[in-house]
Amino acid sequence: MLFLCYSKCSTCKKAQAFLDEQNAAYTLRDIKTGNPTEAELRRWHAQSGLPLKRFFNTSGLQYKALELAKRLPEMREDEQFALLASDGMLVKRPLLIGEDFVLVGFRQAEWEAALGLKK
Repeated sequence: MLFLCYSKCSTCKKAQAFLDEQNAAYTLRDIKTGNPTEAELRRWHAQSGLPLKRFFNTSGLQYKALELAKRLPEMREDEQFALLASDGMLVKRPLLIGEDFVLVGFRQAEWEAALGLKK
């Protein structure tokens, strides 16, 4: 699995602690220094079945500074993918990418289900 996070993000820290507690094998990638490419984002978006807006970090400083709440509805999908790929801090985190799932944000019950854990 690929785990994309930002080391200063408290939610990412919780997600990583959860993965470690489960002894889950994953490759760690910092979303700020190793931001996702447009091709990766397109693949993950298609695999996730989620609306593209869910991939945006709507509480982030960049999102607010760029006034994306107003601009996104008018942007073409191609423009949105290019924007996400331009700055990892615009991407919702953490992301957990498995062979048959893409998880955006940390919701423990959702992650447990994807990893086949019982609680």
